[in-house]
Amino acid sequence: MKTPVNKFSDAVFLIIAEQSCPLYNAGEELKVENFSLSVSSYKPGCLYLAKKIADIVSTKESISGFPQTGGGRTARFDCGGCEGMIHFEYKKEKEFATLQMKLLQETEQRRRRARLDKFFGQLRQLTLFKPLDDKSLGDLTMLLEVKSFLADKIIIKKSAPGSHLYIVLKGLVAVIAEDGSKVAEMGPDEIFGEMSLLTSEPVANSIHTLEGTQVAMLSVKNFRDALKKYPILQMFLLRMLVDRAQKMALRSGNISSGMTGELSEINAVDLFQLINSSQKTGIIELTLQQGKAIVFFKEGEIIYARFLKFRQKDAVYALLGAKNGRFRYTRGIPEEAEKLPPIGGFMGLMMEGVQRIDEHQA
Repeated sequence: MKTPVNKFSDAVFLIIAEQSCPLYNAGEELKVENFSLSVSSYKPGCLYLAKKIADIVSTKESISGFPQTGGGRTARFDCGGCEGMIHFEYKKEKEFATLQMKLLQETEQRRRRARLDKFFGQLRQLTLFKPLDDKSLGDLTMLLEVKSFLADKIIIKKSAPGSHLYIVLKGLVAVIAEDGSKVAEMGPDEIFGEMSLLTSEPVANSIHTLEGTQVAMLSVKNFRDALKKYPILQMFLLRMLVDRAQKMALRSGNISSGMTGELSEINAVDLFQLINSSQKTGIIELTLQQGKAIVFFKEGEIIYARFLKFRQKDAVYALLGAKNGRFRYTRGIPEEAEKLPPIGGFMGLMMEGVQRIDEHQA
């Protein structure tokens, strides 16, 4: 004897409100058709919601048999299986269940269109969004909230749960450590808040405005949806996080093999002193506008240097004045370089090089 199989009626539901739902937004549709539940093409399905809707549509009666609330209004349902809650209602195929919802949708569309017209050009200039085509950027812009802050205001408090990705549109903010010191500054085209969203850990540092600031905010839910829909943003964020981690490591006095960076972030004098104080054995390769350079360190002492026509001490002196370019540190030196002696006392080299820079600038 065959086990009876439930018959699932086709239906379309509309989410009319949500509180802290990790997946869905008000205004989105949930469609049951041919024994399947479909939601937005790039959002995952929620098992709690699927079970709730399965219970609703498991009926022998046709869709017209759904219970109606008083006054002829469409039946409403709730789903609170996880930490959030959504409220949704049955609506006729491709028609809004109530005039109120239709007006709400039209108002929301006008508001989003005004936002798109106002901020699309500004967002198009940001490095973060350059990989996106205009249609994709337009879709993403619709998800952003824009907020302005006065100077000396707290945007994020340390240890708060991560709720948004923030993009600085105008102004200047500072990362403030627990002791009140300023760790870093960020201006237009820079983002913050992404680490706590990616790790689900509380915010590590407070963010304060240094002047009047405008930010675009992407909620944690929309942030996760955007990463799924636009994988290229994942690659950009990964590169950005690696660069940021390296900068923080350099500021704290740490350098490891494979680390790269900009001389605009740490000048050659400080970089060489960092390797010396750490007594590292390795190679610094520099790519400057004038050409490439290489410096060998053995236990923190410089044993070989080459830059253009310059060698040894003269190469070091020429490099200390470099302000722009990239560097890469690699652990270890060639076996044949192991026996090379230091080209001079390290502090003496630095002092002589800095003095030459000062004389040249005088």
